[in-house]
Amino acid sequence: MRIASVILDIPTQALDCAYSYLVPDGCDGCEDYAPLPPIHAGNEQDVAQLPDSFDVCVGCAVLVPFGGRQVVGFVARIEECEYGELPDGVNPVKLKPIIRAVSRPYFDEEGAACIFWMANRYVAPLAACARLFAPPGGVPRVVRTCGESGPYWRLEQPAIGEVDDRWVLPGPSYTGFEPKHNAVKQAAIVSALCSGDVRVAELATEFGAVSAALKSLEKQGVVRIERRRRMRGVSASRQAPIPEAPFTPSAKPPLTAGQATSLAAIDAARKRARGEVVLVDGVTGSGKTEVYLQAIEAALAAGHTACVLVPEISLTPQTVARFRGRFGDTVAVMHSRMSRGERFDQWDFIRSGQARVVVGARSALFAPLRNVGIIVIDEEHEGSYKQDSAPRYHARDVACWMARRAGAVVVLGSATPSIETLYACAKCDGWNRVSLPERANGKPLPEIDVIDMAKEFGSGSRSMFSGRLTRALAAELVCGRKAVLLLNQRGFAKFLLCRECGFVPECPSCSTSLTFHETGNKLVCHHCGYTVPSPPVCPRCASPYLKRFGAGTQRVEAELRALLDAMPGVGPGVPIVRMDADTTSGKGAHQRLLEQFAAADAAVLLGTQMIAKGLDFDDVTLVGVINADTQLHLPDYRAAERTFALIEQVAGRAGRANLPGRVMVQTYEADNVALRAAARYDRALFLRNELPKRRMLGYPPYVRMANVLVWGNDESAVAYEARVLQEALEQQVRDFGGDNWMVLPAGPCLLSKLRGSYRWHVVVKCPLEADISRVIEPLFRARKAYKAINVAVDVDPSDLL
Repeated sequence: MRIASVILDIPTQALDCAYSYLVPDGCDGCEDYAPLPPIHAGNEQDVAQLPDSFDVCVGCAVLVPFGGRQVVGFVARIEECEYGELPDGVNPVKLKPIIRAVSRPYFDEEGAACIFWMANRYVAPLAACARLFAPPGGVPRVVRTCGESGPYWRLEQPAIGEVDDRWVLPGPSYTGFEPKHNAVKQAAIVSALCSGDVRVAELATEFGAVSAALKSLEKQGVVRIERRRRMRGVSASRQAPIPEAPFTPSAKPPLTAGQATSLAAIDAARKRARGEVVLVDGVTGSGKTEVYLQAIEAALAAGHTACVLVPEISLTPQTVARFRGRFGDTVAVMHSRMSRGERFDQWDFIRSGQARVVVGARSALFAPLRNVGIIVIDEEHEGSYKQDSAPRYHARDVACWMARRAGAVVVLGSATPSIETLYACAKCDGWNRVSLPERANGKPLPEIDVIDMAKEFGSGSRSMFSGRLTRALAAELVCGRKAVLLLNQRGFAKFLLCRECGFVPECPSCSTSLTFHETGNKLVCHHCGYTVPSPPVCPRCASPYLKRFGAGTQRVEAELRALLDAMPGVGPGVPIVRMDADTTSGKGAHQRLLEQFAAADAAVLLGTQMIAKGLDFDDVTLVGVINADTQLHLPDYRAAERTFALIEQVAGRAGRANLPGRVMVQTYEADNVALRAAARYDRALFLRNELPKRRMLGYPPYVRMANVLVWGNDESAVAYEARVLQEALEQQVRDFGGDNWMVLPAGPCLLSKLRGSYRWHVVVKCPLEADISRVIEPLFRARKAYKAINVAVDVDPSDLL
């Protein structure tokens, strides 16, 4: 008999193992259980075209009995067993059969192993880990439906799947066919086919209802109609079959000595096949991407595939174009700006084996890519590689685990590597660091000028633009060059304050002030979306004296526009391209704004952190940081590290080609070590100041941490549960932890209320070499869940906010 281990698609920590089911003979399931009637969700044209049955195999979704109902699960393992040799704990009397398979496989045996590893390491529900491998658009699920005879359960298929188009092709009687004089639509269709195959939808758009005409032509053998897979997000001209022209990859520039050394180190690590990590520590503009491209080319030549992870904000059309220019149509791309249908098509393209290079954000790591030889993580210091919902994994750590299993190489790239990565390269076997200290074109890094805004204020200036930055903008724009201005918005700013009573409008559902938006004159919570009109007077004391604190991109744009309009030789003709969450929310907006900036002669790109990375414009000669201080004041142990990295990253946008660049950083803390070190490109100075603090206070890279989050609508109940968990964790650490473990007292999070829920946390610290998950996981697997209180564990958190 065959026994399947099935992960039930029920996202709870209590289901900490897979359940055993009998795999029935054949593919049609078990007659003892009536399979649920299937229904489709969403628009019928986007629904997957499903076969009548699927094979039960590892990775597929199956319908199984559980308790008094039927649920969907994922097959993680199938074992061949004799009746008397069942796995431990399996009672043959209670063994129930799988009803039927309801999908193709989403993952293989290695994917199943990764699911169990992630569930253990990140103390996450098995179902949440399994869903990472599922295609965009979801998986089949069982839903409760009300019918005439009462409620019942039905199997609902995903709303997103393959889409087929109907195409019209010439038939055997096409040549020489002459339609009747009054058969106008038939004549139009025959004429349209002279240019090649055509979609039915295009004929209908051009000629109206064509069904009857097509049916008549098909009956006469003049045309034939076939269904073809349509890839969403691909132009109609590329859907039609055309003779394949030989692909010409983009030219490979000669490598610098540093690039050649880096490439040799990566190739050697890949050939050793031990799952090693190579950190490419290169300044901005040093040619790290070219190293990636040639390392991937070598891996493909050896018969492997490649996965490239890029932060979402860096996944620009420029980035994608470089990979497609080198590897053509074998590149699949997955990111959140694509529709679910487009992402599904790319996922299915990868599953088919036609894609050999996958480029995407962190979730691309779980795409069904086989025989991976190299995993590249660009800008590895970025916080976006850490997921903020279950399972709270870090893409770097998961990639390293996958590479060890597959014998692949992991390539980490950054101009400002994270402190944890630098520490691992210094201390851990299998971690190697190669350096690219100079730009690939031989040009120097731009000089960084720190401007003390306190002195500017003392001299009588009240503008958000210092005199030096204003003069530099004028000089560059008059010469027809471009500038980039960064508004570092992370932090708590841009709020209204009553100057008479001190009242600040706050979100009723979150413990944070409302952000003022110039456009629409409104106050918005950037956490839950709550929006109200900006009051003309103070809601508390009716005073008209409301002061706007902080500077959002809309306000900066307005003041910058006034500044440029008044500049001799600049004026209204110089565009300001604003890139923030508001202007890039629409589909294709990101690419459209960058094209607008590239097309202009002189222009200013104003934006948030999304403009600090991934942009490569030869004519950008000036970079200005409007406010370098906001991130420094966050009560986060990484605040200084993030500020240092951001300044160096955004500085790299200037002077990337023949024109020299310069950078101006405005701050009220000109003596801050992180800012002074960034201005000198002096990482050693920053680390000499930062590492002793981390060691003394017990923060990474010297310890490991777990942040236990507790939230709910009842503040007192949340506080009580957090204190109970603190006591339980203290006992668990005493019993199983060992020396140098620490459980910090339970307390409110910095953002103590979010979307109507009160938030507390308990932080656990342990030595770097300790297995923190092994100690705390049993406590949370055994914990009884309460409907009103939510608990989650964040292992190796990126922050404690």
